[in-house]
Amino acid sequence: MNFETWNPVYGAILADFGFDRAADERARDRLAELVGGRDTLDPGQVGQFGGTVAVAGGAASLSDELATVAGADTVVTAGAALPRLREAGLAVDCAVTDLDSAPEQALDLARDGTPVVAHAHGDNLPAVEAYAPRLAEGALVPTTQAGPAGPVRNVGGFTDGDRAAFLADHLGADRLVFPGWDFEDASVAPMKARKLVWAERLLYWLERRRDERFGVLNGRRDAIDTATLPV
Repeated sequence: MNFETWNPVYGAILADFGFDRAADERARDRLAELVGGRDTLDPGQVGQFGGTVAVAGGAASLSDELATVAGADTVVTAGAALPRLREAGLAVDCAVTDLDSAPEQALDLARDGTPVVAHAHGDNLPAVEAYAPRLAEGALVPTTQAGPAGPVRNVGGFTDGDRAAFLADHLGADRLVFPGWDFEDASVAPMKARKLVWAERLLYWLERRRDERFGVLNGRRDAIDTATLPV
């Protein structure tokens, strides 16, 4: 996805939450400064994700869906799913994170040569400054939800989870499955619950773009507010 396509949806997200585009851009620019001159990866250099890609989320249901992860051709983790899959002994092919959950695990993964997609946004700058410079060269993919700049790219997506799905789509996944996703997770804070509404909305947009039906949206599509999504 190019930024011109993403930008109107991004604007709707900013308006809904009252977030400041300039704050996202400052975080993006700081990430670019921190990794400038280093051997970073463009998203396309992560590899080609043919076959079935498991986009693993961190909900409690992940423990019951490990077989889905194990049966996938490629595994991309979002946020807190990374340590749980590593503890279960399952391979991870790429981690997508804004560095607010299990950052040390992300550092370990990058040291092993596995790509880590590290995201900067308006309210995670301390984590970006603490961990982005420590991610191993040749494994770091720096991203933003604002316009791309320098080495910092944007393939679409807002939360770690839907951003991982957009990345998998960008890299050629034939089929996407979503173990460890729960759009009605009662354990999350109110802000996270609001973000899950957008994650669901963005997955609906993505499945329409891909002409695919994501199982995680079954029984939910009719209730999704699509007014802010492009036709």
